[in-house]
Amino acid sequence: MQKILVSRCLLGHRVRYDGGASGPFAQLNQWIAEGRVVPLCPEVAGGLPTPRAAAEIPGGQGAEVLDGQASVITTDGEDVSAAFLSGAWQALELVQKHAIRIAVLKANSPSCGNLLTYDGTFSGVKVAGEGVTAALLKRHGVQVFSELELIEAALALRALS
Repeated sequence: MQKILVSRCLLGHRVRYDGGASGPFAQLNQWIAEGRVVPLCPEVAGGLPTPRAAAEIPGGQGAEVLDGQASVITTDGEDVSAAFLSGAWQALELVQKHAIRIAVLKANSPSCGNLLTYDGTFSGVKVAGEGVTAALLKRHGVQVFSELELIEAALALRALS
């Protein structure tokens, strides 16, 4: 059975930076019932607490963080790149362990955003880009969707079955 990596916050787990959660979502609950979901919060897995200071990538490009060309910075000015990178590599380990080819990750997140991320100014401005984990998974052939694309994720899963 094809497994799916899913951001823990989308499963209702209170792991977001502000201590909140997103979800639940009917499609994700169906996949849980089918035994498909492998949950992970890359930021918590990387060692960050909940709650924690908000973090953004100046320029919004997780691939640049992977390549050592950008950092993930909190509102307090702390560089938390190491935690974000650790969480991303842990996500990749899970993907490889479970032969995962599809992930559903939190939209706009500096870890998980798959299409847009915040621009690093903490002003609410979004730019085209990926979070650190999403960028790493895409580099390794994983199809990454957000909670706004659950229909597309379900179609991709069917195509793999």
